[in-house]
Amino acid sequence: MVDDIKVISGTANPELTEDICAFLRVSRCKADVKRFSDGEISVQIKENIRGRDVYIVQPTCPPQNDNLMELLITIDAARRASAERITAVIPYYGYARQDRKDQPRVPITAKLVANLITGAGAHRVLTMDLHADQIQGFFDIPVDHLYAAPVFIDYFKSKELDDFVLMSPDVGGIKSARALANRMGVPFGGVDKRRIDGANTEVMNVMGDVKDKNVIIVDDMTSTAGSLTQAAMAIKKNGAKKIYAGITHAVLCDPALERINESPIEELAVSNSIPLKINEKECPKIKVLSVADLLGEAILRIHRSESVSSLFV
Repeated sequence: MVDDIKVISGTANPELTEDICAFLRVSRCKADVKRFSDGEISVQIKENIRGRDVYIVQPTCPPQNDNLMELLITIDAARRASAERITAVIPYYGYARQDRKDQPRVPITAKLVANLITGAGAHRVLTMDLHADQIQGFFDIPVDHLYAAPVFIDYFKSKELDDFVLMSPDVGGIKSARALANRMGVPFGGVDKRRIDGANTEVMNVMGDVKDKNVIIVDDMTSTAGSLTQAAMAIKKNGAKKIYAGITHAVLCDPALERINESPIEELAVSNSIPLKINEKECPKIKVLSVADLLGEAILRIHRSESVSSLFV
């Protein structure tokens, strides 16, 4: 049955696609992604995919517009090549932070992108750690929502930390932190913050007992690392011992690396949902964990019409 699977990689994260293919024991489907002289994207699938189960792996990470457009064009190419089923595998779903109208006359880009992916011809979506769970409801096609939690749980358990607490860097992430803490059998808490603007926040209060404890801060993504590092400093001021962090999507825009290096965070574990274009010297605190096996197992289960949610039971 695996022979019926065709995995196509966009240019956003080909290394992750190769690892997924290695897990599935299939060769990556050949496809050419080119640009015309004016910058327009052209995609040609170089293998026969008629009647096949096709998975297009493309996170919509920076540069978001190019990667999103490439995903849409590849979906369209697969649809016109008569693929039986097209699954958009989007490890990182960009434009997700605008998931509601919180101010007058603003867009809901998470819904707009969902419409574009559906309109291009995708039959289903496989994604990971959405910024907000309700984004699943923006699609009119099935969405399989994965969580990187098992990967982070295994990693932090291997460190054999004693007496530690899971913390969310903001109130919005407390629900996820609670679920993860329950799975690990440890206490949880959060940091109350006030957002000043799109890039800056102010810590108001630390909720939970962190004095003389090791702390792991968990979140779905970090961009400028402002919330993450401010939370770490507040937790340290409240008497925490060592502070670690686990972030699924490491967008890491300036001045994120500088903030992380200067923060009290001992180590920042991130997934490879987004390719990190930095070297170890720039930020030696960062540890990259692979989610390829998790995505590969989900693809296999989708192909076999098996349960995906049972991965997290």
